[in-house]
Amino acid sequence: MSATELGMPGLSGVPTTEVEQKKKDFTSDQEVRWCPGCGDYAVLASVQGFLPELGLARENIVFVSGIGCSSRFPYYMNTYGMHSIHGRAPAIATGLASSRPDLSVWVVTGDGDALSIGGNHLIHALRRNVNVTILLFNNRIYGLTKGQYSPTSEQGKITKSTPMGSLDAPFNPVSLALGAEATFVARTIDSDRAHLTSVLRAAAAHRGTSLVEIYQNCNIFNDGAFEILKNSDTRDEVLIRLEHGEPVRFGVDAEHGIRRNPSTSGLEICSGDDPNVVVHDAHASDPSRAFALSRLADPGTLARTPIGIFRQVERPAYGDLMNDQVDRAVETQGEGDLATLLAGNDTWTVE
Repeated sequence: MSATELGMPGLSGVPTTEVEQKKKDFTSDQEVRWCPGCGDYAVLASVQGFLPELGLARENIVFVSGIGCSSRFPYYMNTYGMHSIHGRAPAIATGLASSRPDLSVWVVTGDGDALSIGGNHLIHALRRNVNVTILLFNNRIYGLTKGQYSPTSEQGKITKSTPMGSLDAPFNPVSLALGAEATFVARTIDSDRAHLTSVLRAAAAHRGTSLVEIYQNCNIFNDGAFEILKNSDTRDEVLIRLEHGEPVRFGVDAEHGIRRNPSTSGLEICSGDDPNVVVHDAHASDPSRAFALSRLADPGTLARTPIGIFRQVERPAYGDLMNDQVDRAVETQGEGDLATLLAGNDTWTVE
């Protein structure tokens, strides 16, 4: 099946291939060196498994990573890739995606890499709407450096760097992305292969910045961080699956719903058959409803975790605007002269 048949406008301009591809074509010859049982394996398998559907030539796909366990990802993909600098993957990917619109550019990062030293680069890539797909692996811990608390660790978290408990209030990556006006924001879980793959497909199809937060288990330093969302005895009561155009309901038989409290304007739990159950609109231009849904999992709210696509709207991609601007300048002013620009009127000679 081709990218066109899948309805993937975000891939326009990227050369396709007529050669039938399979998962093995995107699997490199490098030994995968994550800890046995790590959630990264599931994400890697999902990405390698669905990339053939895009119909893109492997030489036109690039994975850029920062530093951390997740950032080994480019080594395991039989595409182009770069293991870059701590927190700077979005900046490097911005330059690449803007200058090479013929490429499908991906960023693989972790909660520490993206939200600590890389926080500034992340939010500016989001607000600029650079045409990249960002996979943010969130295990709520620093894994590569052996178990220190991260920007998403819960308050009170006892780790090697916080033996008396973390004092920091954690970031909510989805809320952060929505606050930065990202045009595509989603959340999924490493162990839910079908859901993970469906979200990745939609993210790849989006033109502009796509951010996908992936809850990922670190079985060495933070095992079971998301067990309540995975255990069959508990998940139906705490996990909300968002679907565009559908009422926001959850429970074994969708017996619970989410509605807006008329007094506080906040969201609250109600009966699944309540006529005021909110209908999810991922395409709404105003991100405030999506933001409210993103807060449900936070301490002090309803302790319910939505997964799925929170926001999916259209806005011109940064690289498209930049290249249009360059084309207009060439039409009106002719080809530029870099040497003249560098040695122009704002330079002087010291003798």
